Amino acid sequence: MTALRRSPTPARSFPRTALVLALTFAMAGCASVDIDRVVGTSNDDAADFTLGELQLARTPAQQRDREAAAQGLLAQPLDQNAAVQLALQNSPQLQALLAQAWADAANGAQIGRLPNPVFDFERMRTVDELEFGRLLAFGLLDLITLPQRYGIAQRRTAQATLRLTRDVVAHVTQVRQAWVRAVAAEQSVAYAKQVNDAAQASAELGRRMQAAGNFSRLERARQQAFYADAATQWASARQTATATRAQLERLLGLTEAQAARLQLPARLPDLPKTPTSPERAASTASAARLDVRLAQASYEAAARAQGLTRITSLTDIELGVRHDTMFDRGEGGSTHRNGYEVSVRLPLFDDGSLRRDAIGAQTLALTHQLEATLRAAGSQLRESYGAYRTAYDISRHYHDEVVPLRKLIAEENVLRYNGMFISVFELLADTRAQVNSVIAAIDAQRNYWLADAALQAAIVGVPLSGNTAPTAGVAGTPGGAMLAAQGGSDAAH
Repeated sequence: MTALRRSPTPARSFPRTALVLALTFAMAGCASVDIDRVVGTSNDDAADFTLGELQLARTPAQQRDREAAAQGLLAQPLDQNAAVQLALQNSPQLQALLAQAWADAANGAQIGRLPNPVFDFERMRTVDELEFGRLLAFGLLDLITLPQRYGIAQRRTAQATLRLTRDVVAHVTQVRQAWVRAVAAEQSVAYAKQVNDAAQASAELGRRMQAAGNFSRLERARQQAFYADAATQWASARQTATATRAQLERLLGLTEAQAARLQLPARLPDLPKTPTSPERAASTASAARLDVRLAQASYEAAARAQGLTRITSLTDIELGVRHDTMFDRGEGGSTHRNGYEVSVRLPLFDDGSLRRDAIGAQTLALTHQLEATLRAAGSQLRESYGAYRTAYDISRHYHDEVVPLRKLIAEENVLRYNGMFISVFELLADTRAQVNSVIAAIDAQRNYWLADAALQAAIVGVPLSGNTAPTAGVAGTPGGAMLAAQGGSDAAH
């Protein structure tokens, strides 16, 4: 570092200079982060997901309020909106997201503050003289580039806010989908138990008829196989219900005591009368998509940082203000000297080219990332809407066509059985087809609500998979079942 020093000369302007410097440093310290404002912005940007209830609990009183709200929500069966509210009030994962967003925003805003000045004090003594030297030094280049630093700090804070909103939307969407899976799984368990009971009765009837000589070993083995399959599928359905409920409990952040109080509805909500139109979905998904805004903020922050790096990577300049006092013990007097020093770092061994290349490459990457995000936005929305509309049409088809037809066939078979035109085993065999269609209808309804949650997230710019693959259950069981026609219809509706 090369220092340019002006010879100290008597002057009285040091207090005024110090005042100006103090004001400058005070202004530089104004870059700060208000976490309540950050959370409020996320509440506004994702109002359909946070319901305006996103809040970072920082005091014991706030924590007690959250616990009381959670207890109130757990006092009754939890619908999907109540599940979201419970997660917002109770989930430590969401609280961790908020705290981390606060840390990220604070770290991002740090660049908007000037480094602290350095105060140097010297005491020099000779035979007849005593000298006190005072030097206040600060980065002149940091002061010159303060507007650029402040702009970078603002954009990094915006990045942290957008990342928080994106993560909250993703978590809420996961809660919605987990609730759908848990309710559908419990609905399938209740149905699988009825299938198992009916298959058990059929197997017992086959055993007795074989003992009476009215049934062959093959026919009896078929009925026993149906029962064995039904028992296996019932066990699988119970395990699926346990797993999906546990996943929901984790996303809600429930304690063991809270999990014991969790109540879910007996069935999924009915389908809406009409699906969301593609025009409405497209109009709702505006240019304010979170993924586009986050990519734009990342690019702008990198572009500003690139301009700053071009200057700071080449050299560094420090300005020091000196005030010295010398006491002459021989004459008994004192003199004061004021001056300044300028230090410049010489780029002899490191010209900063690698730092400039790195930030340039990063900016270029973010430029292409922004373009990729813009190009993918429409495609992702079309994909999510296609999955949503297909799931709706399939579920509506089961509700309006397949299940009513199976119910009609089952009713006709009951009449034929009462007229002794078919045997009980023929009746039960025909009922199996209705049972499987009912369970398929439950799966289709579950897939619709999963796709609906994924579409709502995609509209605001958080594309997620609907993950509508069927879970393990009783669907497709070769012998899964033997319910009365009316019982199967009630389970589907």
